This record gives sequence, C-alpha cells and structure tokens, in this order.
Amino acid sequence: MKTSDFDYDLPPEYIAQIPIEPRDSARLLILNRRTGRMEHSSFNRIGEYLQKNDLLILNETRVIPARLYGWKIPGGGRVEILLLRRADPFTWEAWGGGKGLRIGKRIQIEDGPQAEIVEVMNGPLRKVRFETPIEPFFQKIGHVPLPPYIRSELRNQERYQTVYAQNLGSAAAPTAGLHFTPELLEDLQLAGVRLAYITLHVGLDTFAPVTEENPLDHKIHTEWCQVSAEVVDAIRKTRLDGGRVIAVGTTSVRTLESATRQASPGELLAPISGPTDLFILPGYRFSVVDAMVTNFHLPHSTLLMLVSAFAGRERILAAYEEAKRLRYRFYSFGDAMLIL
Repeated sequence: MKTSDFDYDLPPEYIAQIPIEPRDSARLLILNRRTGRMEHSSFNRIGEYLQKNDLLILNETRVIPARLYGWKIPGGGRVEILLLRRADPFTWEAWGGGKGLRIGKRIQIEDGPQAEIVEVMNGPLRKVRFETPIEPFFQKIGHVPLPPYIRSELRNQERYQTVYAQNLGSAAAPTAGLHFTPELLEDLQLAGVRLAYITLHVGLDTFAPVTEENPLDHKIHTEWCQVSAEVVDAIRKTRLDGGRVIAVGTTSVRTLESATRQASPGELLAPISGPTDLFILPGYRFSVVDAMVTNFHLPHSTLLMLVSAFAGRERILAAYEEAKRLRYRFYSFGDAMLIL
C-alpha cells in the first residue's frame, strides 16, 4: 500500500465554492460496497435508502469562529491568528500568519483584547495567551475559518455549521452533516429512523495530505471525541431491533470505532470522552458502522483512506470517476455519497 494509491485528478472547477440552497438539494451518489453498484438521487430523498430502526449517528460539534485579525505592538504589522485548541482559559494553540511572531511579541486583536506569543511550536504553530478569555469576543470579532480550497466569501457563516451543531470546539465543519435540514430530520424520524448524537472536534490537520510514501508512516492527527452511555445503549438497541448503524461523516465513523477500543470483553463499544488517534486504513475491520454518509474527499487524505477502507479503494475511486463524469460538486460544500 502506497500513498499514491489514493490519488485522482480533480480539475479546480469541480470544487464547490458556495453551499447549495436549500441544504438538502445536493446530489447523492449511492454506492453498494459489496457489489459496486451505483445509483444517483438527491439528498432530500435519502430516506428512500434508509429503513425503520436504522440509527443515524450525527456529530454535533460546532465550528469555532476562530479566525482573528490584529496588529503587532509595536510596529503595527498586520497579523492573522487561527485558533485551534484551548490549552487553558487564557491560552490557545493557534496558526500565526505574519512575520516576527516570536516569544514575547504582543498583538492587539481587532476590537478585542491584547495577546502575547508565549511559545513557538512547529512551523507557524504558536501558543497565544490572551489578557482575558477570548470566547466572549467570538460573536463580535470571530470569523469562521473555511478550508483553503474555498476562495469565495461565505456571506452566511451558519452555512458552515450543521443545523444540529451544539458543542463549540471544531476548526472545521463535519461537512457530511451540512446537507440535513430540520424538516428532513423530522421526516426521517417519522419514518422510524432514529437519531443519536456524538461529538468529535475536527482539527485543521484533517485537510493535511499524507506526504509519506507509505501511509503507515504518517502520524495521524489527534482529535477530542465523546460517545455517551445513551448512545451506546441506542446502538445496542438498534442491533437487537435489526437496524443499521449509519455514521454521518468520517468524524462519526472515527468516533464510533474509537469507542470499540474501550469496550470490555463481550461488549461492542463503551462510552468514551477524550482524544483519539485512530487511523483507519484499508484492512481495518469495522465493528460498529454498517453504512456511511460522506462527501467527496481530497486526494492523499486520511479521509479518502478511511472511506476506501470501508468500501474498497477501487470502488471508491470508480465512484469518484463516475461523479466527475456526471459533474458532481466536490469537497466541503459539494455533493454527498451514501455507502451501503
């Protein structure tokens, strides 16, 4: 297995730059992972492929409006800071954009508090200490960070949040969930489909390509996740009732499969709360997830490797070529797949 095995060509015009309206009008490619058969529909008809007692697992993380702007003190040079992880109430790990961001350099956040660089980490990564907690300023001064391949301005920042987003903590959205509307979720429940919510806070490393020739040499990013006892019970009940566990997004897959590593002998999975470094590659045996809703992922990415582990690399790449032929929209604001 080589990283180059997870490559495909995608001209820039296939990358969706703006979200489709309404959310659930995106296209949906349905892939049978056992036969390779493909169908085409729209996301608002996903219920035709779900069954009574199926359990949809949704990631209710919320994206931090974590892109901040300011200037250096003294000097006035412009600075851009992208907050990634909170270390304590005053200190964050962040990407720093701007020259001279050395230890001790002070920054005035635009319409916000002052901050100081307290540690230089790898590359542009810094630890930044604010003079007062920054969260109360998010609503006024924060900007939702978009992936680097999106060049268009997002006028409504809520379109980069799922309609069920609750727990603030992500640097990027769990994009498979962006297609759901409250009305669609209600219709699915009326049809007997159950819903359960987990949390995984998405880090920016999710967009980083694997650069090692052998993906096994790649150091997977660590992300915080949580599966409650109630979700564990819901999955057990789904199994007893003959339903399927359908993960919405690779983040939900990674979270659920991480919960299996904490299970006692004879148990399927256990509640978890903490970091996961689970790296899912072809050859992995899935314990919990029966089906998956996902978007189309970047070449050489850990996400493409995960869906390839679930459905087979050849079938995934064949589905991507079919999607390109039919002019599907790719990546965060793009169309969706249902892998059954």
